[in-house]
Amino acid sequence: MEVKSWASSRATRKSMLANRSRDTGPELALRSILHGRGYRYRVNYRPLRDKRNSADIVFTKAKVAVFVDGCYWHGCPEHYWPAKTNVHYWAPKIAANKERDELFNEALAERGWTVVRAWEHEAPEDVAERVALALRRL
Repeated sequence: MEVKSWASSRATRKSMLANRSRDTGPELALRSILHGRGYRYRVNYRPLRDKRNSADIVFTKAKVAVFVDGCYWHGCPEHYWPAKTNVHYWAPKIAANKERDELFNEALAERGWTVVRAWEHEAPEDVAERVALALRRL
């Protein structure tokens, strides 16, 4: 007996299962550049112990949290495209992701953290420069 999937199609299910929450291509590229420049950091780390949110790259002593956001999942103004199926699920999901990002940015800032957010489509060299600038400022 086949169990009914949550996905709207087999292709959708396959695509969704292939999505990674960490170690994405853009994250790995950024981490490689930062490591090559001599920076040491934590990966997929919770900067605030009382929050469930994790940052992609964290410099604990400098209190810098780096996020590499996926264009679809975080509603990139340049590349986000609304879902054509399950709209009643995806529209609120993406809106909630954006709100959660904003609230976590505020929580981090209130506790003295610097937040660097990047989109997956940004050149990793450019993002690495922004991270280095944030670290130099401190």
